[in-house]
Amino acid sequence: MFDIKKIPFSRYGSFITISRNHQEEGDSPLYLRNIRNGDNEFGEVFRIDLIHEGNLVPYKAVLSPSMLRLENAEGYAEFCITEARVLQIRSHSVGVRLTGITGAYDYAVPVEDDRWEVNHSRQEMRYMLTSIKGRLVVDAPFIEQRCEKIIVDFLPESDMREMEGVIEEFMTVYTARSYSAFTEGHDNVLKEYESWVDNTLEIPEKYVRGKEMAAYVTWSCVVAPEGMLTRPAMYMSKNWMTNIWSWDHCFNALALAKNNPDLAWDQLMIFFDLQDKSGMLPDFVNNRSALWNFTKPPIHGWTLRRMWEQNDFVSAEKLLEVYQPLVKWTEWWLTFQDSDKDGIPQYNHGNDSGWDNSTIFHKGTPVESPDLSSFLVLQMEVLSEIACKLGKNEEARKWMDESQALLNRMIEHFWNGHRFVAKRSGTHEIIESDSLVLYVPLILGDRLPPEILKKLVEDIKTKGFLTEYGLATELPNSPFYREDGYWRGPIWAPTTMLLVDGLVSSGEKKLALEVAEKFCSMATKSGMAENYDALTGSGLRDPAFTWTSSVFLILGQHLSQENSMKD
Repeated sequence: MFDIKKIPFSRYGSFITISRNHQEEGDSPLYLRNIRNGDNEFGEVFRIDLIHEGNLVPYKAVLSPSMLRLENAEGYAEFCITEARVLQIRSHSVGVRLTGITGAYDYAVPVEDDRWEVNHSRQEMRYMLTSIKGRLVVDAPFIEQRCEKIIVDFLPESDMREMEGVIEEFMTVYTARSYSAFTEGHDNVLKEYESWVDNTLEIPEKYVRGKEMAAYVTWSCVVAPEGMLTRPAMYMSKNWMTNIWSWDHCFNALALAKNNPDLAWDQLMIFFDLQDKSGMLPDFVNNRSALWNFTKPPIHGWTLRRMWEQNDFVSAEKLLEVYQPLVKWTEWWLTFQDSDKDGIPQYNHGNDSGWDNSTIFHKGTPVESPDLSSFLVLQMEVLSEIACKLGKNEEARKWMDESQALLNRMIEHFWNGHRFVAKRSGTHEIIESDSLVLYVPLILGDRLPPEILKKLVEDIKTKGFLTEYGLATELPNSPFYREDGYWRGPIWAPTTMLLVDGLVSSGEKKLALEVAEKFCSMATKSGMAENYDALTGSGLRDPAFTWTSSVFLILGQHLSQENSMKD
Protein backbone atom coordinates (compact mmCIF):
# COMPACT_ATOMS: atom_id res chain seq x y z
CA MET A 1 0.00 0.00 0.00
CA PHE A 2 1.20 3.52 -0.80
CA ASP A 3 0.50 6.99 0.60
CA ILE A 4 -1.92 8.81 -1.72
CA LYS A 5 -0.76 12.09 -0.19
CA LYS A 6 2.58 11.54 -1.92
CA ILE A 7 2.09 9.04 -4.71
CA PRO A 8 -0.67 9.59 -7.31
CA PHE A 9 -3.00 6.82 -8.38
CA SER A 10 -2.65 6.09 -12.09
CA ARG A 11 -1.62 3.32 -14.46
CA TYR A 12 0.61 2.58 -17.43
CA GLY A 13 -0.46 4.45 -20.56
CA SER A 14 -2.97 6.77 -18.93
CA PHE A 15 -3.21 10.53 -18.50
CA ILE A 16 -5.86 9.96 -15.82
CA THR A 17 -4.63 10.48 -12.27
CA ILE A 18 -6.17 10.74 -8.82
CA SER A 19 -4.14 12.72 -6.31
CA ARG A 20 -4.04 15.74 -4.08
CA ASN A 21 -3.48 19.24 -5.36
CA HIS A 22 -0.06 19.83 -3.84
CA GLN A 23 -0.50 23.60 -4.06
CA GLU A 24 -3.25 23.37 -1.45
CA GLU A 25 -2.18 23.56 2.17
CA GLY A 26 -3.01 21.02 4.84
CA ASP A 27 -4.96 17.81 4.38
CA SER A 28 -6.33 18.65 0.94
CA PRO A 29 -8.97 16.51 -0.81
CA LEU A 30 -8.39 14.15 -3.71
CA TYR A 31 -9.00 15.21 -7.28
CA LEU A 32 -9.54 13.37 -10.51
CA ARG A 33 -6.89 14.99 -12.71
CA ASN A 34 -5.89 15.01 -16.37
CA ILE A 35 -2.12 15.54 -16.67
CA ARG A 36 -2.10 16.44 -20.36
CA ASN A 37 -0.52 19.65 -21.57
CA GLY A 38 2.24 19.91 -18.99
CA ASP A 39 2.15 21.77 -15.69
CA ASN A 40 -1.19 23.45 -16.38
CA GLU A 41 -3.57 25.10 -13.94
CA PHE A 42 -6.58 23.26 -15.33
CA GLY A 43 -5.41 19.76 -14.51
CA GLU A 44 -8.11 19.13 -11.93
CA VAL A 45 -11.26 17.66 -13.45
CA PHE A 46 -13.35 16.84 -10.38
CA ARG A 47 -12.96 16.97 -6.64
CA ILE A 48 -13.81 13.55 -5.19
CA ASP A 49 -15.99 13.08 -2.10
CA LEU A 50 -18.04 10.30 -0.55
CA ILE A 51 -21.71 11.00 0.11
CA HIS A 52 -24.12 9.22 2.48
CA GLU A 53 -27.79 10.15 2.86
CA GLY A 54 -27.15 13.48 1.19
CA ASN A 55 -24.16 14.45 3.31
CA LEU A 56 -20.45 14.45 2.56
CA VAL A 57 -18.60 12.04 4.84
CA PRO A 58 -14.88 11.67 5.61
CA TYR A 59 -12.88 8.79 4.24
CA LYS A 60 -9.58 7.00 4.52
CA ALA A 61 -7.72 6.45 1.24
CA VAL A 62 -6.05 3.09 0.67
CA LEU A 63 -3.85 3.02 -2.43
CA SER A 64 -2.60 -0.17 -4.05
CA PRO A 65 -1.01 -0.38 -7.54
CA SER A 66 -4.22 -1.47 -9.23
CA MET A 67 -6.94 0.17 -7.14
CA LEU A 68 -7.76 3.19 -4.99
CA ARG A 69 -10.24 2.47 -2.18
CA LEU A 70 -11.94 5.20 -0.13
CA GLU A 71 -13.27 3.81 3.15
CA ASN A 72 -15.86 5.22 5.54
CA ALA A 73 -17.72 3.70 8.51
CA GLU A 74 -20.86 3.57 6.34
CA GLY A 75 -19.26 1.93 3.27
CA TYR A 76 -16.59 2.30 0.62
CA ALA A 77 -15.88 3.31 -2.97
CA GLU A 78 -13.28 1.76 -5.27
CA PHE A 79 -11.61 3.25 -8.35
CA CYS A 80 -9.74 1.38 -11.07
CA ILE A 81 -8.34 2.74 -14.34
CA THR A 82 -9.23 -0.37 -16.30
CA GLU A 83 -8.03 1.09 -19.63
CA ALA A 84 -5.94 4.13 -20.44
CA ARG A 85 -9.01 6.34 -20.96
CA VAL A 86 -11.48 4.51 -18.73
CA LEU A 87 -11.97 5.00 -14.98
CA GLN A 88 -14.43 2.56 -13.42
CA ILE A 89 -15.99 3.13 -10.01
CA ARG A 90 -18.00 0.95 -7.70
CA SER A 91 -19.28 1.55 -4.19
CA HIS A 92 -21.21 -0.07 -1.38
CA SER A 93 -23.59 1.88 0.87
CA VAL A 94 -22.10 5.26 -0.06
CA GLY A 95 -22.16 7.38 -3.19
CA VAL A 96 -19.40 9.25 -4.97
CA ARG A 97 -19.74 12.99 -5.51
CA LEU A 98 -17.68 14.68 -8.22
CA THR A 99 -17.53 18.46 -7.97
CA GLY A 100 -16.28 20.28 -11.04
CA ILE A 101 -13.76 23.09 -10.80
CA THR A 102 -15.61 26.43 -10.98
CA GLY A 103 -15.61 28.00 -14.43
CA ALA A 104 -13.72 25.17 -16.11
CA TYR A 105 -16.61 23.62 -18.04
CA ASP A 106 -18.39 24.76 -21.18
CA TYR A 107 -21.35 22.44 -20.89
CA ALA A 108 -22.75 19.26 -19.40
CA VAL A 109 -25.63 17.63 -21.27
CA PRO A 110 -27.64 14.44 -20.79
CA VAL A 111 -27.10 11.88 -23.55
CA GLU A 112 -29.35 9.12 -22.24
CA ASP A 113 -31.11 8.46 -18.95
CA ASP A 114 -27.94 6.98 -17.51
CA ARG A 115 -25.29 9.02 -19.34
CA TRP A 116 -24.00 12.62 -19.42
CA GLU A 117 -21.39 14.31 -21.59
CA VAL A 118 -19.16 16.94 -19.95
CA ASN A 119 -17.07 19.31 -22.07
CA HIS A 120 -13.87 20.71 -20.50
CA SER A 121 -12.47 22.84 -23.33
CA ARG A 122 -9.68 24.37 -21.26
CA GLN A 123 -8.28 20.86 -21.05
CA GLU A 124 -9.26 20.05 -24.64
CA MET A 125 -11.05 16.96 -23.39
CA ARG A 126 -14.58 15.62 -23.07
CA TYR A 127 -15.84 13.13 -20.52
CA MET A 128 -18.65 10.62 -20.81
CA LEU A 129 -20.17 9.75 -17.44
CA THR A 130 -22.14 6.51 -17.42
CA SER A 131 -24.14 4.84 -14.70
CA ILE A 132 -24.07 1.04 -14.89
CA LYS A 133 -25.69 0.28 -11.56
CA GLY A 134 -27.44 2.79 -9.32
CA ARG A 135 -28.35 6.39 -10.18
CA LEU A 136 -26.55 9.26 -11.89
CA VAL A 137 -27.67 12.71 -10.70
CA VAL A 138 -26.13 15.81 -12.29
CA ASP A 139 -26.58 19.46 -11.32
CA ALA A 140 -25.04 21.63 -14.04
CA PRO A 141 -26.95 24.90 -14.63
CA PHE A 142 -25.97 26.68 -17.84
CA ILE A 143 -25.52 30.45 -17.48
CA GLU A 144 -24.94 32.53 -20.63
CA GLN A 145 -21.97 30.69 -22.15
CA ARG A 146 -20.96 27.96 -19.75
CA CYS A 147 -21.72 25.86 -16.74
CA GLU A 148 -20.61 27.84 -13.73
CA LYS A 149 -20.75 24.75 -11.58
CA ILE A 150 -21.18 21.04 -12.02
CA ILE A 151 -21.96 18.45 -9.34
CA VAL A 152 -22.19 14.78 -10.27
CA ASP A 153 -23.48 12.13 -7.86
CA PHE A 154 -23.04 8.44 -8.57
CA LEU A 155 -25.51 6.98 -6.05
CA PRO A 156 -26.37 3.41 -5.05
CA GLU A 157 -29.94 2.22 -5.35
CA SER A 158 -31.53 2.39 -1.93
CA ASP A 159 -32.45 -1.30 -1.87
CA MET A 160 -29.28 -2.71 -3.47
CA ARG A 161 -26.79 -0.35 -1.75
CA GLU A 162 -24.45 -0.90 -4.71
CA MET A 163 -23.25 1.47 -7.40
CA GLU A 164 -21.10 1.12 -10.52
CA GLY A 165 -20.15 3.93 -12.85
CA VAL A 166 -17.68 4.84 -15.57
CA ILE A 167 -15.82 8.02 -16.50
CA GLU A 168 -14.36 7.90 -19.99
CA GLU A 169 -12.19 10.43 -21.83
CA PHE A 170 -12.74 11.30 -25.48
CA MET A 171 -11.87 14.21 -27.77
CA THR A 172 -14.36 14.37 -30.63
CA VAL A 173 -17.13 11.83 -31.09
CA TYR A 174 -18.02 9.30 -28.43
CA THR A 175 -18.59 5.73 -29.55
CA ALA A 176 -20.94 3.80 -27.31
CA ARG A 177 -19.45 0.61 -25.95
CA SER A 178 -19.84 -2.02 -23.28
CA TYR A 179 -17.56 -2.27 -20.29
CA SER A 180 -16.04 -5.26 -18.59
CA ALA A 181 -17.16 -5.93 -15.05
CA PHE A 182 -15.21 -3.96 -12.45
CA THR A 183 -13.68 -7.12 -11.01
CA GLU A 184 -12.56 -8.37 -14.41
CA GLY A 185 -11.07 -5.01 -15.34
CA HIS A 186 -9.26 -4.81 -12.02
CA ASP A 187 -7.84 -8.31 -12.41
CA ASN A 188 -6.46 -7.39 -15.84
CA VAL A 189 -4.77 -4.27 -14.48
CA LEU A 190 -3.28 -6.24 -11.62
CA LYS A 191 -1.84 -8.80 -14.05
CA GLU A 192 -0.31 -6.02 -16.15
CA TYR A 193 1.31 -4.51 -13.09
CA GLU A 194 2.60 -7.85 -11.81
CA SER A 195 4.18 -8.49 -15.22
CA TRP A 196 5.93 -5.10 -14.94
CA VAL A 197 7.24 -5.96 -11.48
CA ASP A 198 8.51 -9.31 -12.77
CA ASN A 199 10.57 -7.38 -15.35
CA THR A 200 11.90 -4.87 -12.82
CA LEU A 201 15.60 -5.11 -11.97
CA GLU A 202 16.60 -7.41 -9.12
CA ILE A 203 17.79 -5.66 -5.98
CA PRO A 204 18.77 -6.82 -2.46
CA GLU A 205 15.91 -8.09 -0.31
CA LYS A 206 16.44 -5.38 2.32
CA TYR A 207 15.31 -2.79 -0.23
CA VAL A 208 12.10 -4.62 -1.17
CA ARG A 209 9.89 -1.78 0.07
CA GLY A 210 11.83 0.65 -2.08
CA LYS A 211 11.52 -1.66 -5.07
CA GLU A 212 7.73 -1.76 -4.64
CA MET A 213 7.59 2.04 -4.69
CA ALA A 214 10.03 2.36 -7.59
CA ALA A 215 8.22 -0.25 -9.67
CA TYR A 216 4.85 1.40 -9.14
CA VAL A 217 6.09 4.94 -9.78
CA THR A 218 7.80 3.98 -13.05
CA TRP A 219 4.89 1.82 -14.29
CA SER A 220 2.20 4.33 -13.43
CA CYS A 221 4.07 7.32 -14.94
CA VAL A 222 4.12 6.01 -18.51
CA VAL A 223 1.70 7.76 -20.87
CA ALA A 224 0.60 6.67 -24.34
CA PRO A 225 1.88 8.27 -27.57
CA GLU A 226 -0.16 11.40 -28.24
CA GLY A 227 0.45 14.74 -29.91
CA MET A 228 4.12 15.68 -29.55
CA LEU A 229 4.86 12.37 -27.87
CA THR A 230 5.84 10.02 -30.67
CA ARG A 231 6.36 7.00 -28.42
CA PRO A 232 5.22 5.67 -25.03
CA ALA A 233 6.80 8.13 -22.62
CA MET A 234 7.73 7.87 -18.96
CA TYR A 235 6.90 11.21 -17.36
CA MET A 236 9.01 12.43 -14.47
CA SER A 237 5.96 12.36 -12.23
CA LYS A 238 2.20 12.48 -12.28
CA ASN A 239 2.16 14.94 -9.38
CA TRP A 240 3.19 18.21 -11.00
CA MET A 241 6.40 17.51 -12.95
CA THR A 242 4.22 16.28 -15.80
CA ASN A 243 6.77 16.53 -18.61
CA ILE A 244 9.92 14.73 -19.77
CA TRP A 245 13.25 16.56 -19.67
CA SER A 246 16.07 15.83 -22.08
CA TRP A 247 18.42 14.18 -19.65
CA ASP A 248 15.85 12.71 -17.23
CA HIS A 249 14.73 10.29 -19.95
CA CYS A 250 18.24 8.81 -20.14
CA PHE A 251 18.13 7.46 -16.58
CA ASN A 252 14.72 5.91 -17.16
CA ALA A 253 16.02 4.30 -20.34
CA LEU A 254 18.95 2.80 -18.43
CA ALA A 255 16.67 1.17 -15.85
CA LEU A 256 14.58 -0.40 -18.61
CA ALA A 257 17.41 -1.47 -20.93
CA LYS A 258 18.05 -4.94 -19.53
CA ASN A 259 14.52 -6.35 -19.21
CA ASN A 260 12.35 -3.99 -21.27
CA PRO A 261 14.63 -2.91 -24.14
CA ASP A 262 11.92 -1.78 -26.58
CA LEU A 263 10.50 0.70 -24.08
CA ALA A 264 14.04 1.70 -23.10
CA TRP A 265 14.82 2.55 -26.73
CA ASP A 266 11.64 4.59 -26.96
CA GLN A 267 12.74 6.61 -23.92
CA LEU A 268 16.15 7.31 -25.42
CA MET A 269 14.89 8.22 -28.88
CA ILE A 270 11.82 10.30 -28.05
CA PHE A 271 13.84 13.52 -27.91
CA PHE A 272 15.76 12.72 -31.08
CA ASP A 273 12.38 12.39 -32.82
CA LEU A 274 11.91 16.10 -32.01
CA GLN A 275 15.46 17.23 -32.75
CA ASP A 276 15.81 20.65 -34.37
CA LYS A 277 17.62 20.84 -37.71
CA SER A 278 20.45 22.65 -35.88
CA GLY A 279 20.96 19.54 -33.75
CA MET A 280 19.53 21.01 -30.54
CA LEU A 281 17.22 18.95 -28.32
CA PRO A 282 14.33 20.65 -26.53
CA ASP A 283 14.49 21.20 -22.78
CA PHE A 284 11.28 19.29 -22.14
CA VAL A 285 8.27 17.88 -23.95
CA ASN A 286 4.72 16.88 -23.14
CA ASN A 287 1.83 15.84 -25.34
CA ARG A 288 1.11 19.42 -26.38
CA SER A 289 4.41 21.24 -26.69
CA ALA A 290 8.18 21.28 -26.37
CA LEU A 291 10.23 24.04 -24.75
CA TRP A 292 13.23 25.30 -26.75
CA ASN A 293 14.48 28.11 -24.48
CA PHE A 294 16.86 25.70 -22.78
CA THR A 295 18.23 22.23 -23.28
CA LYS A 296 19.98 19.66 -21.07
CA PRO A 297 23.53 18.22 -20.97
CA PRO A 298 24.73 15.71 -23.60
CA ILE A 299 24.78 12.54 -21.51
CA HIS A 300 23.25 10.55 -24.36
CA GLY A 301 26.48 8.97 -25.57
CA TRP A 302 27.28 7.83 -22.03
CA THR A 303 23.73 6.48 -21.75
CA LEU A 304 23.88 4.62 -25.05
CA ARG A 305 27.10 2.87 -24.10
CA ARG A 306 25.65 1.78 -20.75
CA MET A 307 22.55 0.49 -22.56
CA TRP A 308 24.39 -1.65 -25.11
CA GLU A 309 26.52 -3.15 -22.35
CA GLN A 310 23.41 -4.79 -20.87
CA ASN A 311 22.28 -6.95 -23.80
CA ASP A 312 22.39 -7.36 -27.59
CA PHE A 313 19.28 -5.28 -28.25
CA VAL A 314 21.20 -2.25 -29.56
CA SER A 315 21.76 -3.77 -32.99
CA ALA A 316 23.48 -2.28 -36.03
CA GLU A 317 20.03 -1.13 -37.16
CA LYS A 318 19.52 0.73 -33.89
CA LEU A 319 23.00 2.25 -34.09
CA LEU A 320 22.24 3.47 -37.60
CA GLU A 321 19.03 5.04 -36.30
CA VAL A 322 20.79 6.98 -33.56
CA TYR A 323 24.15 7.79 -35.18
CA GLN A 324 23.33 10.91 -37.20
CA PRO A 325 21.06 12.41 -34.50
CA LEU A 326 23.87 11.91 -31.98
CA VAL A 327 26.34 13.51 -34.41
CA LYS A 328 24.10 16.55 -34.82
CA TRP A 329 23.58 16.83 -31.06
CA THR A 330 27.34 16.73 -30.44
CA GLU A 331 28.10 19.23 -33.18
CA TRP A 332 25.45 21.62 -31.83
CA TRP A 333 27.40 21.97 -28.59
CA LEU A 334 30.73 22.35 -30.35
CA THR A 335 29.43 24.82 -32.96
CA PHE A 336 26.81 26.96 -31.25
CA GLN A 337 27.83 26.84 -27.59
CA ASP A 338 31.34 28.29 -27.77
CA SER A 339 30.95 32.05 -27.97
CA ASP A 340 34.61 32.89 -27.35
CA LYS A 341 35.82 30.24 -29.84
CA ASP A 342 38.33 28.77 -27.40
CA GLY A 343 37.38 25.18 -28.14
CA ILE A 344 35.64 24.79 -24.75
CA PRO A 345 31.83 24.54 -24.95
CA GLN A 346 29.70 26.55 -22.54
CA TYR A 347 26.39 26.60 -20.69
CA ASN A 348 24.36 29.75 -21.37
CA HIS A 349 22.08 29.05 -18.39
CA GLY A 350 22.04 26.76 -15.39
CA ASN A 351 19.01 24.99 -16.85
CA ASP A 352 21.16 23.82 -19.77
CA SER A 353 23.39 21.93 -17.33
CA GLY A 354 20.52 20.23 -15.49
CA TRP A 355 21.99 21.77 -12.28
CA ASP A 356 19.68 24.77 -12.59
CA ASN A 357 20.92 26.97 -9.72
CA SER A 358 24.31 25.38 -9.02
CA THR A 359 26.85 27.75 -7.53
CA ILE A 360 28.95 27.60 -10.69
CA PHE A 361 26.31 29.98 -12.10
CA HIS A 362 26.15 32.47 -9.22
CA LYS A 363 28.37 34.98 -11.03
CA GLY A 364 26.27 34.84 -14.18
CA THR A 365 26.59 33.15 -17.54
CA PRO A 366 27.84 31.90 -19.94
CA VAL A 367 29.89 29.40 -17.97
CA GLU A 368 32.50 26.90 -19.10
CA SER A 369 32.29 23.84 -16.85
CA PRO A 370 34.34 20.62 -16.90
CA ASP A 371 31.29 18.36 -16.69
CA LEU A 372 30.10 19.50 -20.12
CA SER A 373 33.46 18.82 -21.74
CA SER A 374 33.57 15.43 -20.01
CA PHE A 375 30.20 14.42 -21.44
CA LEU A 376 31.30 15.45 -24.92
CA VAL A 377 34.63 13.60 -24.65
CA LEU A 378 32.67 10.42 -23.92
CA GLN A 379 30.01 11.16 -26.52
CA MET A 380 32.58 11.62 -29.27
CA GLU A 381 34.27 8.41 -28.17
CA VAL A 382 30.93 6.61 -28.43
CA LEU A 383 30.38 8.12 -31.88
CA SER A 384 33.75 6.70 -32.87
CA GLU A 385 32.70 3.25 -31.66
CA ILE A 386 29.38 3.45 -33.52
CA ALA A 387 31.06 4.64 -36.71
CA CYS A 388 33.48 1.73 -36.48
CA LYS A 389 30.61 -0.76 -36.01
CA LEU A 390 28.88 0.76 -39.05
CA GLY A 391 32.00 0.54 -41.21
CA LYS A 392 32.58 4.33 -41.24
CA ASN A 393 36.26 4.01 -40.44
CA GLU A 394 37.34 7.52 -41.45
CA GLU A 395 34.58 9.05 -39.29
CA ALA A 396 35.57 6.73 -36.45
CA ARG A 397 39.14 8.07 -36.52
CA LYS A 398 37.90 11.66 -36.72
CA TRP A 399 35.67 11.32 -33.67
CA MET A 400 38.35 9.60 -31.61
CA ASP A 401 40.86 12.32 -32.51
CA GLU A 402 38.37 15.06 -31.58
CA SER A 403 37.55 13.30 -28.31
CA GLN A 404 41.21 13.16 -27.32
CA ALA A 405 41.80 16.77 -28.39
CA LEU A 406 38.89 18.01 -26.25
CA LEU A 407 40.12 15.95 -23.31
CA ASN A 408 43.54 17.62 -23.57
CA ARG A 409 42.01 21.11 -23.84
CA MET A 410 39.69 20.38 -20.91
CA ILE A 411 42.50 19.36 -18.55
CA GLU A 412 44.64 22.33 -19.53
CA HIS A 413 41.70 24.73 -19.21
CA PHE A 414 40.00 23.58 -15.99
CA TRP A 415 42.59 21.80 -13.81
CA ASN A 416 44.33 24.26 -11.47
CA GLY A 417 46.72 21.75 -9.95
CA HIS A 418 44.40 20.81 -7.10
CA ARG A 419 40.89 20.60 -8.51
CA PHE A 420 38.71 21.30 -11.51
CA VAL A 421 37.17 24.78 -11.63
CA ALA A 422 34.46 26.48 -13.66
CA LYS A 423 35.14 29.68 -15.58
CA ARG A 424 33.22 32.54 -17.15
CA SER A 425 33.28 32.18 -20.90
CA GLY A 426 35.24 34.96 -22.57
CA THR A 427 37.03 36.36 -19.51
CA HIS A 428 37.97 32.91 -18.12
CA GLU A 429 37.47 34.30 -14.61
CA ILE A 430 37.46 31.42 -12.11
CA ILE A 431 34.12 31.01 -10.35
CA GLU A 432 34.15 30.37 -6.62
CA SER A 433 32.13 27.19 -6.09
CA ASP A 434 32.06 24.06 -3.96
CA SER A 435 29.59 22.27 -6.22
CA LEU A 436 29.70 18.53 -6.80
CA VAL A 437 29.32 19.25 -10.52
CA LEU A 438 33.07 19.95 -10.61
CA TYR A 439 33.66 16.26 -9.80
CA VAL A 440 31.60 14.87 -12.66
CA PRO A 441 34.83 14.45 -14.71
CA LEU A 442 35.26 11.26 -12.67
CA ILE A 443 33.12 9.64 -15.38
CA LEU A 444 36.23 9.82 -17.57
CA GLY A 445 37.96 7.29 -15.33
CA ASP A 446 41.46 6.35 -16.42
CA ARG A 447 41.32 8.73 -19.36
CA LEU A 448 42.39 11.29 -16.76
CA PRO A 449 46.01 11.41 -15.57
CA PRO A 450 46.49 9.26 -12.42
CA GLU A 451 47.35 12.22 -10.19
CA ILE A 452 44.11 14.02 -11.16
CA LEU A 453 42.03 10.91 -10.67
CA LYS A 454 43.60 10.28 -7.27
CA LYS A 455 42.87 13.84 -6.10
CA LEU A 456 39.24 13.74 -7.25
CA VAL A 457 38.63 10.46 -5.41
CA GLU A 458 40.37 11.75 -2.29
CA ASP A 459 38.13 14.82 -2.25
CA ILE A 460 35.00 12.69 -2.56
CA LYS A 461 36.19 10.60 0.39
CA THR A 462 37.35 13.37 2.70
CA LYS A 463 36.18 16.82 1.68
CA GLY A 464 32.64 16.53 3.06
CA PHE A 465 30.41 15.82 0.06
CA LEU A 466 29.70 12.29 1.29
CA THR A 467 27.18 12.48 4.12
CA GLU A 468 25.42 9.71 5.99
CA TYR A 469 22.89 9.57 3.13
CA GLY A 470 24.95 10.17 0.02
CA LEU A 471 26.58 12.86 -2.10
CA ALA A 472 25.49 16.44 -1.39
CA THR A 473 25.45 18.65 -4.48
CA GLU A 474 27.14 21.49 -2.56
CA LEU A 475 29.58 21.08 0.30
CA PRO A 476 27.55 21.29 3.54
CA ASN A 477 30.08 23.77 4.99
CA SER A 478 29.86 26.02 1.93
CA PRO A 479 28.39 29.49 2.52
CA PHE A 480 26.08 28.76 -0.43
CA TYR A 481 24.70 25.49 1.03
CA ARG A 482 20.92 25.31 1.50
CA GLU A 483 19.18 22.25 2.94
CA ASP A 484 16.34 22.63 0.42
CA GLY A 485 18.34 24.65 -2.07
CA TYR A 486 17.64 22.49 -5.13
CA TRP A 487 21.15 22.07 -6.64
CA ARG A 488 22.84 23.89 -3.75
CA GLY A 489 22.97 20.98 -1.32
CA PRO A 490 20.32 18.27 -1.66
CA ILE A 491 21.15 14.77 -2.83
CA TRP A 492 19.89 13.99 -6.33
CA ALA A 493 19.53 10.66 -8.13
CA PRO A 494 21.19 11.61 -11.46
CA THR A 495 24.29 13.09 -9.85
CA THR A 496 24.56 10.04 -7.62
CA MET A 497 24.31 7.76 -10.66
CA LEU A 498 26.95 9.68 -12.61
CA LEU A 499 29.38 9.78 -9.69
CA VAL A 500 28.87 6.09 -8.84
CA ASP A 501 29.57 5.27 -12.49
CA GLY A 502 32.61 7.54 -12.39
CA LEU A 503 33.97 5.89 -9.25
CA VAL A 504 33.59 2.46 -10.82
CA SER A 505 35.34 3.71 -13.97
CA SER A 506 38.11 5.09 -11.76
CA GLY A 507 38.73 1.76 -10.04
CA GLU A 508 37.04 2.85 -6.81
CA LYS A 509 34.42 0.10 -6.68
CA LYS A 510 34.28 -0.07 -2.88
CA LEU A 511 33.50 3.64 -2.56
CA ALA A 512 30.98 3.42 -5.41
CA LEU A 513 29.12 0.63 -3.61
CA GLU A 514 29.14 2.63 -0.38
CA VAL A 515 27.48 5.57 -2.14
CA ALA A 516 24.96 3.20 -3.75
CA GLU A 517 24.15 1.64 -0.37
CA LYS A 518 23.56 5.03 1.20
CA PHE A 519 21.28 6.14 -1.62
CA CYS A 520 19.21 2.95 -1.72
CA SER A 521 18.76 2.94 2.06
CA MET A 522 17.67 6.57 2.03
CA ALA A 523 15.21 6.12 -0.86
CA THR A 524 13.68 3.00 0.72
CA LYS A 525 13.04 4.97 3.91
CA SER A 526 12.10 8.38 2.48
CA GLY A 527 10.45 7.40 -0.81
CA MET A 528 11.25 8.18 -4.45
CA ALA A 529 11.45 11.95 -3.97
CA GLU A 530 12.76 14.46 -6.48
CA ASN A 531 15.71 15.11 -4.15
CA TYR A 532 16.71 14.71 -0.50
CA ASP A 533 18.03 16.72 2.40
CA ALA A 534 21.71 15.76 2.45
CA LEU A 535 21.93 15.92 6.26
CA THR A 536 18.67 14.20 7.27
CA GLY A 537 17.84 12.03 4.26
CA SER A 538 14.24 13.30 4.18
CA GLY A 539 12.54 13.62 0.79
CA LEU A 540 12.12 17.07 -0.78
CA ARG A 541 9.91 18.55 -3.51
CA ASP A 542 7.98 16.11 -5.71
CA PRO A 543 7.61 12.90 -3.65
CA ALA A 544 7.10 10.44 -6.54
CA PHE A 545 9.79 10.89 -9.19
CA THR A 546 10.71 8.42 -11.93
CA TRP A 547 14.41 9.19 -12.40
CA THR A 548 14.86 8.67 -8.67
CA SER A 549 13.04 5.36 -8.97
CA SER A 550 15.12 4.34 -11.98
CA VAL A 551 18.44 5.23 -10.36
CA PHE A 552 17.37 3.39 -7.21
CA LEU A 553 16.73 0.28 -9.29
CA ILE A 554 20.00 0.58 -11.24
CA LEU A 555 22.08 1.04 -8.09
CA GLY A 556 20.14 -1.72 -6.35
CA GLN A 557 20.96 -4.04 -9.23
CA HIS A 558 24.68 -3.19 -8.87
CA LEU A 559 24.48 -4.09 -5.19
CA SER A 560 22.59 -7.31 -5.93
CA GLN A 561 25.18 -8.36 -8.50
CA GLU A 562 27.97 -7.64 -6.04
CA ASN A 563 26.24 -9.74 -3.38
CA SER A 564 25.88 -12.59 -5.89
CA MET A 565 29.59 -12.47 -6.67
CA LYS A 566 30.41 -12.70 -2.97
CA ASP A 567 28.11 -15.70 -2.56
